[in-house]
Amino acid sequence: MLVTVLELAASWGESARVLDDVEAMLAAGPETELVLLPEAAIHGYVSPSQDFDLTRFAEPIDGPTAQRCAAIAAAQRIHFVAPLVLREAGAIYNAMACWNPRGERAFVYRKRHPWKPETWATPGDAPLPVVEILGRRVTIAICFDLQFIVEDSGPELQAAELLLFPSAWVEQQDTRPERLAGIAREFGLYVANANWAPGVVRVPGQNGSCIVGPDGDVLARASGPGRIDVRV
Repeated sequence: MLVTVLELAASWGESARVLDDVEAMLAAGPETELVLLPEAAIHGYVSPSQDFDLTRFAEPIDGPTAQRCAAIAAAQRIHFVAPLVLREAGAIYNAMACWNPRGERAFVYRKRHPWKPETWATPGDAPLPVVEILGRRVTIAICFDLQFIVEDSGPELQAAELLLFPSAWVEQQDTRPERLAGIAREFGLYVANANWAPGVVRVPGQNGSCIVGPDGDVLARASGPGRIDVRV
């Protein structure tokens, strides 16, 4: 399975333009099979004025953002894993959803551990999903989940062959590479990390999206907006 990670520049409130850019990056090739976007990359994670409240972007699972993502998956014939600010049953979740090449939902994951500024987000209470995609067992966690993932989700990591890890990482000294390499080695799986790049917001911890092999070696790394592709 060819996995593509898109590193997208931080934006705010420009979902149509962001998804136009995603479509252009995918159309430019090469053809791929699974595409991962960074956490909250469609609407933005935080505004230039440090507004973390994404409530204004909340939509149901069949809302316009989800419909556009489903259309991209079908048009590109890919599994497309993209962020949603998901309004559901009186709550709002920091979520990631996957659409298959027919534009159908393959899974939805609600972030179990919102970071402290994410006061708008309800913690998800379901375990990490483990789904088969093109013969590979795939699971997903979002950003701050990494602090708890080994204790919370050991059985799911043991069952998976690929961990998708979308992030909007913020850290003065970036420990993400070492953490992801350690998880890859401990559980013998690939890790695909899609991180945000500097844009309307610039903070330590941006850039460095990567795909890590089961031995902990980095197979590809981004250094700014663009794409990386690795067969896993």
